[in-house]
Amino acid sequence: MRGNTDFDERPFVAIWETTQACDLACVHCRACAQPLRSSQELTTTEAKCLIDEIASMEVPVFVLTGGDPLKRPDIFELVQYATDRNVRISLTPSATPLLTRNSIVRLKAAGLARLAVSLDGPTEAIHDAFRRVPGSYKWTLDAVSWAREIGLPVQINTTITRHNLTMIEDIIVLLESLDITLWSVFFLVPTGRGSDIDLISAEEFEQVFEKLFETSRRVLFDIKSTEAQHYRRYLLQRRTEARRLGQEADESFPRNPQFSLGVETQDGIGRAPRGINDGKGFVFISHLGEVYPSADSFRYRAAMCAVSRFPISTATPRCFARYATARTSKGNAVSASTAKSAVVRAPGLTP
Repeated sequence: MRGNTDFDERPFVAIWETTQACDLACVHCRACAQPLRSSQELTTTEAKCLIDEIASMEVPVFVLTGGDPLKRPDIFELVQYATDRNVRISLTPSATPLLTRNSIVRLKAAGLARLAVSLDGPTEAIHDAFRRVPGSYKWTLDAVSWAREIGLPVQINTTITRHNLTMIEDIIVLLESLDITLWSVFFLVPTGRGSDIDLISAEEFEQVFEKLFETSRRVLFDIKSTEAQHYRRYLLQRRTEARRLGQEADESFPRNPQFSLGVETQDGIGRAPRGINDGKGFVFISHLGEVYPSADSFRYRAAMCAVSRFPISTATPRCFARYATARTSKGNAVSASTAKSAVVRAPGLTP
């Protein structure tokens, strides 16, 4: 992992929504996934062009997500193509009949660095109700078992909502038996199908933070949060309280805390050298090739746009305003309106 990754030059993580097709019907789905693939998805050739751009920028982590990436017949070819170009790949398949032992073996043989699957409840009834497809829980646990059999590191993603809020302790007990590398805890963003789900309260956030903190002090896997920037505030408060009580850092703070940035795991992915979020270190490419960059620099935003069949997205206008300010301060005056309207297309690609 590039421990000195400069977010002004490249993102730490790029996420490509390979498709919105998926055979699950999760209640919280951001993508509002559907069974059939879109004819407007990036083709294999265009996808390889995207991978070339990722490789040229030396992005430390490239995540293939969906929908379900396994709905693309070329996914094994693309993982191999990325591996051949020294792009470290993490893949987030859906737990469906497509996620077989053979598919996991093929992915590892193609060079996959990490398999990430979702587990949203400690029991079949809870998890399958969330995913709205019977059998998803068993497919998830089978996938974890198969991956570990062949030495493929596993990440578990859990979305915290009211449906599993009271079962976090039971989920943790289950995770401790699975030999995973990372537990990624997502706090729901009300978008897509998730718009109709009630968010947990501020008090409940604090309760979850306490569980994450206490768990991170004893488990062997790492824990990170997504869409919970205030967890860092919680950790700072705990550290301050520990110092007030005269406790040593290694006694009072987690072995793998949220602050363990820039640390590699066995698959070489590890943590970013500092916190990333909208505006620094992250870029998202939709299944249509739309680029949603979040960066302080236009340099890698323009490079990412070169593979897009569409203009740079205006979904995050504050990023462009920030870019304009940063560039102006360096003597390269660029207006926000100019940056927002920039269009760069790869040769041969049409909108």
